[in-house]
Amino acid sequence: MAENELLVDFVMNPDSELDERSQQILTLEKLWWKYAGAKEQAITKQFSMSPTNYYQLLNQLIETDAALAYDPMLVKRLRRARSTKRRVGGKVGTGR
Repeated sequence: MAENELLVDFVMNPDSELDERSQQILTLEKLWWKYAGAKEQAITKQFSMSPTNYYQLLNQLIETDAALAYDPMLVKRLRRARSTKRRVGGKVGTGR
């Protein structure tokens, strides 16, 4: 996979309130499964940041109204997935 291959489908929406990087992050979340290789490697190559920093940024991003307006279905899916992980993660190791 070429370095820039992952986001070839990305087209910046000039009407969006999101900056280009935020749009690229949401595009990666939408399309990452289409490409060979690990998602974490793509994150490092595309954004020059650690996966931990990426996910922190993503969690902040999906709370914004601008992200919701940009791609409502994706943002709602990501919010649900995060909520489910938190619920399940909160019960792990508690003996319940």
